[in-house]
Amino acid sequence: MGYKLAGANVLGANDIDPEMAWHYQQNLKPELYYLCPIKELLNQKLDDRLYNLDILDGSPPCSSFSMAGKRERDWSKEKKFREGQAKQVLSDLFFDYLDLVKELKPKVAIAENVKGMLIGNAKGYTKLVIKRFEEIGYRVQVFLINGKNCGVPQARQRVFFCAIRSDLYKKKLILQPKEPIITAGEALQDIVLNKEEQKYCAVSGKFTTLWKATLPGNNFEKAHVKLYGRPSWFTNVRMHSGKPASTLTATDHDHAHWSEPRIFCFRERKRLQSFPDDYVAKKETLGNYLVGMSVPPKMTEQVAKAVINQWLS
Repeated sequence: MGYKLAGANVLGANDIDPEMAWHYQQNLKPELYYLCPIKELLNQKLDDRLYNLDILDGSPPCSSFSMAGKRERDWSKEKKFREGQAKQVLSDLFFDYLDLVKELKPKVAIAENVKGMLIGNAKGYTKLVIKRFEEIGYRVQVFLINGKNCGVPQARQRVFFCAIRSDLYKKKLILQPKEPIITAGEALQDIVLNKEEQKYCAVSGKFTTLWKATLPGNNFEKAHVKLYGRPSWFTNVRMHSGKPASTLTATDHDHAHWSEPRIFCFRERKRLQSFPDDYVAKKETLGNYLVGMSVPPKMTEQVAKAVINQWLS
């Protein structure tokens, strides 16, 4: 979606998850779609137009490097996603993507991941990724950018690897988005929940109790310690209307409204993640999961515009 906002034509896509395939095809309508593990793309005849692309973007699942996940304990282990696909070693998928870059030889290769790739032991993994980019003939730069500077009403930091093929002589990419800050309150000011959404967004009594004891902009942990004597609920946040939202996750119960003890509906989460209002999902729970797992489109748009204007024009 971000590439379309930047004026690019999205030719094709690949994913292992049938649910994500349905949503991608329904909303973006790419000409080509490959529903399979990325490794299988290297063992089949691909459309000739996929070679020498302007941009190949691949963003491997990032839970192995997330600061909120198990990190090192998950490295090199086979994992399944909740939709029940084939097992994959998530920390290997970045290199599967780079094998595809080597095969298709796009002018530019881009990959997004979490800030955790730049922290602690994961820095060694990142160095291996950079080395592999160089081995297959690309000059790579690594950027840490924040969604709130990209026109996204959310403070969401993400790492972008931007690599250009070594035979293309271009200056270094400048990627410093400075869009006006949009607060969560501004993004949602015209949304009124319907009865179905009100039912979906209702929360438990304990959630309401903790919400009341938490100031906007803070998580529920201090309130839980005060009321129940032990730390817990630290991932639950009462949003602040005057600031960009905190990072949305795949779990829709992690974020509470600032003026009502409730969670956010799919329409609201789309706004906070800079998805278009007409983006459709099969059901509310799946839409909320998808939005939380995604790169905000307006964030990708900023990266795409920089690459198109500085490297491809």
